[in-house]
Amino acid sequence: MVPLAVVTAIVMLVGWFPLSAIWHQQSELNSTSAQINAIKSQQRALTLQAKSIDSKSAAILLAREQYQLVSTGQSLIQVLPGIGPNDVDQSIGDPGLQPLVSPSSVSSLVTPGHSTTSRHHSSAKAFLSRLVRTLEFWR
Repeated sequence: MVPLAVVTAIVMLVGWFPLSAIWHQQSELNSTSAQINAIKSQQRALTLQAKSIDSKSAAILLAREQYQLVSTGQSLIQVLPGIGPNDVDQSIGDPGLQPLVSPSSVSSLVTPGHSTTSRHHSSAKAFLSRLVRTLEFWR
């Protein structure tokens, strides 16, 4: 009878013991402790960084390097890179870097046979027609 009672007790213990719940809780505890360790290491790094910029000179240096701030009475001048000799297409970028056009070559830019007055009249007619079409809803 005693061996039967021991076997029954073992079966009941194995059947009702929440082994999967304990296993799941242990894995959650492990992941949470890993997150806590990562946050503690970040906190140590930030504390060291705060101590390194605690002085006034370090704060001024940080303000100049990362935020382009200057002291009172100073002015900030930024020198932008220009077009180097290796850049082939100079039409891209600042139009002030393009070469100047000499006055003698301006006449070659205007094609013969086209007058500016005909363009003016056609653009005026186009404007009037657009205006009339726009105002047609008033009828």
